[in-house]
Amino acid sequence: MNTPGSDVILERMMALHPKIIDLTLDRVWRLLQALGNPQDALPPVIHLAGTNGKGSTQAMLRAGLEGAGKSVHAYTSPHLARFHERIRIAGHLITEDALTDVLDECYRANGSDSITYFEITTCAALLAMSRTPADYTLLEVGLGGRLDATNVIAQPALTIITPISMDHEQYLGNTLAAIAGEKAGIIKRGVPCIVGPQPDEVMDVIETVATRLGAPLIAQGQHWHAYAENDRLIYQDETGLLDLPLPNLPGAHQIENAGAALAALRHLEMGEAANVAAVSQAHWPARMQRLRHGPLADAAPEAELWLDGGHNAAAGVALGRHLASLPKRPTHLICGMLNTKDVTGYLRPLAAEADSLTAVAIPGEANTLPAETTAEAAHQVGMSASTAGSVNAALTAIIAANPRARVLICGSLYLAGNVLRENG
Repeated sequence: MNTPGSDVILERMMALHPKIIDLTLDRVWRLLQALGNPQDALPPVIHLAGTNGKGSTQAMLRAGLEGAGKSVHAYTSPHLARFHERIRIAGHLITEDALTDVLDECYRANGSDSITYFEITTCAALLAMSRTPADYTLLEVGLGGRLDATNVIAQPALTIITPISMDHEQYLGNTLAAIAGEKAGIIKRGVPCIVGPQPDEVMDVIETVATRLGAPLIAQGQHWHAYAENDRLIYQDETGLLDLPLPNLPGAHQIENAGAALAALRHLEMGEAANVAAVSQAHWPARMQRLRHGPLADAAPEAELWLDGGHNAAAGVALGRHLASLPKRPTHLICGMLNTKDVTGYLRPLAAEADSLTAVAIPGEANTLPAETTAEAAHQVGMSASTAGSVNAALTAIIAANPRARVLICGSLYLAGNVLRENG
């Protein structure tokens, strides 16, 4: 009998639990046990958590390890255009055949038991990665850390916590300290933890957890520093100074992310080739990605077209700072957001940098914020705002008025994924 394709199995998996998010590890441990505990057979694991920057940091860390000649598995979420993007096996996106086989195996092993989509697909990723040799495994937390489905590695080689800010309050708590407690749940006894820049109340929580577990911290501002100087990235720690190119991922916030990746590479004693590759070879779509090809770019040949998937208040601050650093040019936003996000908090830092905002609903997304609601939030923070039925319609209207505009499509990774699929 032919096995159905990965899309069919993934759709079936969506029906195995009534909630998309239901944080607990009980169901994960049950299925991993049925699969033979593949998490115990992984190459050395580096586990990453944080509110912002963990994906970019993982991308730079992977580029650095591969630049040093290492073979790397990587797991990330969510995907943008295709589910396969979540799983890299020894440096390559998982193939359709391999993904189909491992999903089917997990679906059969789980049977009719309740399990969330993210939990069962994470088990599938761990199973796939356990069966191919590699030097390292990079695991990015999906949500939180303490009860995230990736938090099943007894003794990782290293953990990394990138900047923590307010997000997902309905699941993680409504204070920074509460959210930090969930993120710090990836810290393991005796395992070193790289820590990016944090508010004091967050750092207090991380230090308390690390002290209790005897986990050495390698923290920004204490043990390492990263900053831009004369169009170079300067990284300094207790072993010396690195003078490197600026990260190829755009935005001043990528300096901090690069610093965390470099701290990890230095701890792993990877050498100069790894450091250079980390800042010059990383690829991470929809993080201030310039769109130069495809139907959207063709429709606006004189425009400067960008795509970014940041979606919380801290991402809005980082994006506003980056826009402010660019050469002056009429700047227009096309924005679609989920109804679980702080839309006003996201838009407020962008108000001073944008001439207008055109709000759209995210196609095919049940939790999209209506375009009218996004436009009203933009009005509230002082932006000129309107609505459009689609990204294409919004771009057409903007370009008709200003063919050479800078246009940023932003507000959600789900919107970014839709754009990448349509613009492919």
